[in-house]
Amino acid sequence: MEQTKGNEMRNINVTDDHDDDEKWVYDSSVDHKGRLPLRASTGAWKASLFIIAIEFSERLSYFGIATSLIIYLTKVIHQDLKTAARSVNYWAGVTTLMPLFGGFIADAYLGRFFTVLCSTIVYLLGLILLTMSWFVPSLKACEGDVCAEPRKAHEVAFFLAIYLISIGTGGHKPSLESFGADQFDDDHPQERKNKMSFFNWWNSGLCSGLLLGVTVIVYVQDHVNWGIADNILTVVMASSLLIFIIGRPYYRYRMPSGSPLTPMLQVLVAAISKRKLPHPSSPADLYEVPNSQKAQGRLLCHTKKLKFLDRAAIVEEKENSFEKQDPWRLVTVTKVEEMKLVLNMIPIWLATLPFGICVAQAATFFIKQGVVMNRNIGGFLIPPASIYSLAAIGMITSVIIYEKILVPILRKATGNERGMKILQRIGIGMLFSIATMIVAALVEKKRLGAVKKDPVNGSLSMSVFWLAPQFLIIGAGDGFALVGLQEYFYDQVPDSMRSLGIAFYLSVIGAANFLSSLLITLVDHVTEKGGKSWFGKDLNSSRLDNFYWLLAIMTMANLLLFVFVAKRYSYKNVQSLAVANCNEDDHDAAGSMA
Repeated sequence: MEQTKGNEMRNINVTDDHDDDEKWVYDSSVDHKGRLPLRASTGAWKASLFIIAIEFSERLSYFGIATSLIIYLTKVIHQDLKTAARSVNYWAGVTTLMPLFGGFIADAYLGRFFTVLCSTIVYLLGLILLTMSWFVPSLKACEGDVCAEPRKAHEVAFFLAIYLISIGTGGHKPSLESFGADQFDDDHPQERKNKMSFFNWWNSGLCSGLLLGVTVIVYVQDHVNWGIADNILTVVMASSLLIFIIGRPYYRYRMPSGSPLTPMLQVLVAAISKRKLPHPSSPADLYEVPNSQKAQGRLLCHTKKLKFLDRAAIVEEKENSFEKQDPWRLVTVTKVEEMKLVLNMIPIWLATLPFGICVAQAATFFIKQGVVMNRNIGGFLIPPASIYSLAAIGMITSVIIYEKILVPILRKATGNERGMKILQRIGIGMLFSIATMIVAALVEKKRLGAVKKDPVNGSLSMSVFWLAPQFLIIGAGDGFALVGLQEYFYDQVPDSMRSLGIAFYLSVIGAANFLSSLLITLVDHVTEKGGKSWFGKDLNSSRLDNFYWLLAIMTMANLLLFVFVAKRYSYKNVQSLAVANCNEDDHDAAGSMA
């Protein structure tokens, strides 16, 4: 009888705990008043839609500027093709590397919401200055519609404006995406599944902004006025900032936890100081704080790689594990595993750079090819940058197919909550990038053949839609690789570094832009010594087809390296809240969210 009553009491307690978990969110987040968030009134899709709205506006303005930048530099600033391509790559590189600084500030000091707020204001200042450079007489390029040489003041204002946009993007981009993903609770089954979908729909919203940016905005730039286009972008961004602020009561917030570099240094110092100690026979002998005493974040399970770092968690005889410890002498298993996560990411980051170089060509040479081809469709002249919209269509299509068709099928087939491993998804995207470079090389070879037959009108004999396959393929590949990289770097970093995680993803594209510029310079130098440079004064005197073949071969070789690294990668293994112990073989590509 007493045993029956005891069982009933335990069942009641479990039911109460379940009801409590459904009512409140216990993932270390707070609401806008610093209280424990109510699940029904905060977070999830109701909050993330406000966040996706501002991302849509940011992408609209960014791609409206980025895809036309090479045309602006050659037509208005009068830079030659090589210089313009380098300028675009440098700007894109700065824009995608600045998030490393912005992500650090968000995670360590300001928090994600206030970082987004401040950086969006800086972004707006850049757009306002860009608009002024067209309407303020002293800042205009020249008095007439066509400038033989732009005023120096215009150049200074223009470059200052676009680099203000870079700085704004540096805080905005990593903080906003991680802030959006923070709205979903990893420990709640339905919200965890929604979080996996979030990155797919986030990128669909991003591509929608891109689509309008490279069609409507680019059309206004080409057929009305660059200043009017900049004015539209300023108004849209200001409106989205207002929407973002309105959503404040619905958000879940993560408090900044100080510099994420300090715990990693503590692990390194402690491991070095205990380098002569014997490694314990069992991971259970290593130091860890129980879940009940954990103030913030989740506990990680021990992994067998990088065992040298485990020494930082060895409890010496003079140390009492129940007393407060010197963090520079003894650290928890979780801190050690967080250090391992960051170190394990380095080979993956390096192995994705050649893919980023392929992506960089779409905003430079692909667009420039469109300039010299026939863009007349029934009397309507398509702006060359608008062809980039096909990449957005390709990405949206692949994301929808992946989310609605592939994931449900793969979940049933593999039992993996994600459908496929994150790194498998990235690898598939790399295959698409190889196909893109091969197709681009073949199309450019055909165009050069037409130019050889008719030097004056050869390019115009080919429709700009010959470029459609390479844009669609690179877009479809982005739906796998870029979305996969976002999910990978957000999920696999320590919980306290998630803004930096998105910054790591963006730094792949940023570093790849710089490497693309370096590769162009190197190839130009080598081929010029061989007789004729692959990069002439214009496209017709260049050999972009050879450059594309080089990128295809580089990416093929790199894919083999990526597969080798991915097979040996250990995913984040989070300790279950319900079970104190860990199964070392239990972690897989589902990472911490499976």
